[in-house]
Amino acid sequence: MNERELYRQKMQAQLDEWKAEVDKLKAQVTGASADAQLELNELIKSLEGKVEEGKAKLAELANASEDMWESIKAGVESTWDVITSAFSDAVAKFKK
Repeated sequence: MNERELYRQKMQAQLDEWKAEVDKLKAQVTGASADAQLELNELIKSLEGKVEEGKAKLAELANASEDMWESIKAGVESTWDVITSAFSDAVAKFKK
């Protein structure tokens, strides 16, 4: 297996973890007050958007030519940093 495929698999595994985290957060919303549910549902919607953004970047990476792979990989890593930060912030809000 080449480096490109291993990298894609690693990123896909991270996306799968994020999807599972969103599902976990959704389950936690039901026990919150109505006001908290509204806020947390908005947060979850934002995270779902981030996951979709990650999927799009991963698809872009998978379809990239060999010449473009490295530059697209840099964009994927930047997007991953933003998504990771968003998930860290969301988890911190849920633990309040």
